[in-house]
Amino acid sequence: MIRPLLTVASGTLASRLLGFARDAMVAALLGAGPVADAFLVAFQLVNVIRRLLTEGALNAALIPAWLRVRTGQGPAAASAFAGRVLGTVSGALIVVTLLIGFAMPVLIALLAPGFVGRATLDLAVDDARLMLPYLAFAGPVTVMMGLLNAQQRFALTAFSPLLFNLALIGVMIALLWQPRDAATAALALAATVGVAGLLQLLILVLRRDGENFATPLRMSFDAEMRRFFRKAIPGMIASSGPQLLIVAGAIIASTSPSVVSWLYFANRLIELPLGIVGTAMGTVLVPELTRAVRADDRAAIVQAESRGLELAIGLALPATLGLIILSHPIVRLLFEHGAFTAADTVATAQALAWLALGLPAHVLVKALSPAFFARDDTLTPLWATLAGLAVAIAAALALGRFGASGIAASIALAAWIGALILVVRNIAIFGFSLDHDARRRLPRIVAAALAMGSLLWLKAHVLLPWAAPAHALAQAAWLGVMIAGAALIYAALLALSGVVTPADAIRAVRRSRAGDLRA
Repeated sequence: MIRPLLTVASGTLASRLLGFARDAMVAALLGAGPVADAFLVAFQLVNVIRRLLTEGALNAALIPAWLRVRTGQGPAAASAFAGRVLGTVSGALIVVTLLIGFAMPVLIALLAPGFVGRATLDLAVDDARLMLPYLAFAGPVTVMMGLLNAQQRFALTAFSPLLFNLALIGVMIALLWQPRDAATAALALAATVGVAGLLQLLILVLRRDGENFATPLRMSFDAEMRRFFRKAIPGMIASSGPQLLIVAGAIIASTSPSVVSWLYFANRLIELPLGIVGTAMGTVLVPELTRAVRADDRAAIVQAESRGLELAIGLALPATLGLIILSHPIVRLLFEHGAFTAADTVATAQALAWLALGLPAHVLVKALSPAFFARDDTLTPLWATLAGLAVAIAAALALGRFGASGIAASIALAAWIGALILVVRNIAIFGFSLDHDARRRLPRIVAAALAMGSLLWLKAHVLLPWAAPAHALAQAAWLGVMIAGAALIYAALLALSGVVTPADAIRAVRRSRAGDLRA
């Protein structure tokens, strides 16, 4: 799995880095006031739908169903099945887009009850309606990405989301070059979201190498399609747990000025490691485990689950410690420009530290859910997600008086509740087991991450106060050196403890590439 995981992780990393550039420009353009709150609630709504559909979530139902049809009935039947899914999803989302457009004032009022009776509500409704065309384009994009993933063609699906951020960045460069008032700038950005969806669809259509893997294209609500959607919808909701938790937090936060913006920008930093690890897990593990389950290959199932868990913990734990220790300098460097003030930096950094505590739980959910999806069980991850949502809302109501930090702590707690439910159910249903290598490596991975975190904390307390008065470029250089140094220390500790060496990693990539070539 190493090569496809690296491919998906690289594409996601590039997309997230562009997302940081986009959000830094949004912060500079709109700040953290009512216009920013309105835009970010609307953008969060569309962004959740985008993540729910396009970032591997449909893999939960589409890949097992498509592989089952292809194995049992042949490529022609699989192509016809895909054509019905593509046509039905596309048609249904066009209708849903129109209905949401009419009901948008009610939907925004539900998502941000604190906006009711304020001009912010009208701003959010206008922004969200301009973004809605993206939803219609997201339907065919979703299905095409899922079909490409099922055929282990990960590169195109991993890198096509870059177009979304590139389009928004291009418009913001123009707006910063020719300044407009914040409300006009927000409307221009909102209108660009739909254009970005069209660009992503076009690149997938033009780069499919002439292969018609979804023909004939038609809408259908026959028994097979109804059965597919009964599994697909719970799977997509379950795969979007982190985004839904943030939406739940935003609902509670909407009664307090600027808290929605602080939570949004803090969560963007969480999404970098979560996207790299979580999206890669969801995209690669589902087809890998589905093939192993179909072949009843217990050894392959244990191998896939063990390697997935090692990668999840090995990447998420050091990222968690780094984000907690460096929360303030990272937020200041990325977002404290233009209308985004030093007070906004402090509040956002505090929220980030609390959100980071839930990062390992989010990644565990991404690593454990494919075991259920591969067996056509989308309900168990759904119930875990819904339980987490209930906890998030209840805890946020109780801790909301602590502002963004209280709501962020509620989200972290909810993530751990969902992860623990999946761990317990996985053991009870499948007898989840780790191979010998995983049992040996996991404690050493945790020890290496804790040692790295301790050294990073010492460096931060010695170097960062000294660099604080320096120019922004010098601060960025210092921060980059600290992060790179921590990564090198972590890699060295992993090598010294016998977890993995550079030679091991290179051999794994070569074996994975050789397997791709044979396939």
